[in-house]
Amino acid sequence: MMPDPTSDQPDASRLRRWRELLQSEREAAALYERLAQAETGERREVLRELAAVERRHAAHWEGRLRDAGAEVPPPGAVPLRTRLLGRIADHWSVAAVLPLVERSEKADAGTYDAEPDAAPGMAGEERGHARTLSHLNESRPSAREGIARRETWHRGDRSGALRAAVFGVSDGLVSNTALVMGFAGSGSSRTAIVLAGVAGLLAGSFSMAAGEYVSMSGQREMYEREIGLESQELEEDPESEREELVLLYRAKGLSKQEAGKVADTIMADRDVALDTLAREELGLDPDALGSPWSAAVSSMLTFALGALVVILPYLVTGGTTALVAAVCLFLVALAAVGAGIGLLNGRTAWRSAARQVVVGALAAAVTFAVGRLIGTSVS
Repeated sequence: MMPDPTSDQPDASRLRRWRELLQSEREAAALYERLAQAETGERREVLRELAAVERRHAAHWEGRLRDAGAEVPPPGAVPLRTRLLGRIADHWSVAAVLPLVERSEKADAGTYDAEPDAAPGMAGEERGHARTLSHLNESRPSAREGIARRETWHRGDRSGALRAAVFGVSDGLVSNTALVMGFAGSGSSRTAIVLAGVAGLLAGSFSMAAGEYVSMSGQREMYEREIGLESQELEEDPESEREELVLLYRAKGLSKQEAGKVADTIMADRDVALDTLAREELGLDPDALGSPWSAAVSSMLTFALGALVVILPYLVTGGTTALVAAVCLFLVALAAVGAGIGLLNGRTAWRSAARQVVVGALAAAVTFAVGRLIGTSVS
């Protein structure tokens, strides 16, 4: 027989592992409770059930530590990531952060698969969390919840503004810094560097806004056309559309009789039928077509904000002092953007920050070197 891994006295590395798992479960429970506060109806109850499961997992590791005679660390402060995601959920909607939480759960789904000290069922429950969050992402609130949360719908990121903002500030920061460093490396005057930076800010901002507007408009028009065709098919041949739903749900594992009942229920309401067909058959979300104007304005403003960073020192001074200050501001801003992306994605903030700094600094260094080479050869 294989020896029971839980029968021996745990060593320091096992105790440390138990404390890490305890901390992880406590943080997950706090996150689900925080998101539940920003939700309503059945979705709130689902999030609270997930929090309860995480608390039960945490209690398991607390018990293991006590049984081993080890110290059980007290609950710490609410993690920064939990506070950040909670504020986003309050300001926009829980739907805006659920994909980030789902991605994190999927990455951690196998935590207990090879963990000998986990309780029976814990591995399956952890894997089930990602599936539950996926269903929450895909689910549509009931009519009553939809009316109660109408203002929250407007605060969601269905417009694509949040995505455009993240890319905008990062692009503005890196591209305009690279441009300014090129001019600085060539030995250009302070006036020329400022003009180049301002020109890069304006050109990049309007270019980003135009690109986002055209892209989002084209995408929206394509989605609307697909949904329009589906609406026409539903009007002209509802029986065929019902059969398509039956096939879809049979493919998901329902019996023919069960799939037929579900399809009949959906087809009884034309709006629900069209919404379901768009999601299930076309893979589209009618509620998330996106606003071209919101994406364009968000992209323009955030690009300008990022591009402004490297210009600021040259508005005050010049020469080596301005160059050093610009580089320092650039690196700090890069680290902040990278850390923010890491926190939102549930990953290590310093690692994301380091990656952002390395990539951005490399781009700026190359253009500075090219500018220096051109400036030397011309002079």
